[in-house]
Amino acid sequence: MMQRRKKSEGKCYSKFGKKNMSKIGKKPIEIPNGVTISIDKKVITISNGKQTLSANLPEGVESSIEGNVLTFTLLKQSKQARSNWGTVRALVQNAIEGLTKGYEKTLILEGVGYKMAKDGNDLNLNLGFSHPVKYKTPEHITFEVEKNTILKIKGFDKALVGQVAAEIRAMKKPEPYKGKGFHYSTEVVKRKAGKKAASGK
Repeated sequence: MMQRRKKSEGKCYSKFGKKNMSKIGKKPIEIPNGVTISIDKKVITISNGKQTLSANLPEGVESSIEGNVLTFTLLKQSKQARSNWGTVRALVQNAIEGLTKGYEKTLILEGVGYKMAKDGNDLNLNLGFSHPVKYKTPEHITFEVEKNTILKIKGFDKALVGQVAAEIRAMKKPEPYKGKGFHYSTEVVKRKAGKKAASGK
């Protein structure tokens, strides 16, 4: 659930900055068909009928629903309140996107003999260690494996999808010479020249 992840809130703040977070906070959110939103004291709950996410309303911000439009109101003119204003709005928008469209990250595994396969819902990974590594699938996450080297991580919770992808990538980060290991499909791995190439031999 979104309220238990402080890191995702910090990323929103650092990515957009103080002024932009204020601009984001002002924007109303149109609630799409198939999604319901309720506000109970300081908790916003977003649901598509099957899955549910929630976000805490931070200090200095309140929220209201009129018809199918959700708005956030700034109650305090402080830097922190303005930051919170945009952050909570971004988190709720991410939740709506996840519950209607879902999120996906793709990892590519490079290296001779490196491969992976599904074992039920979990993953078995051969990463050059003395024994295969098993990764247990978290709740609300699904894996798709293509050609034993392409992993698609899917879920409705944006922060959880990102967290799982980062955990798996960290098992075997791309090494700088041959690029062996995991990298994101959108990632450009910076390669270093080997000692022989660097010396011109």
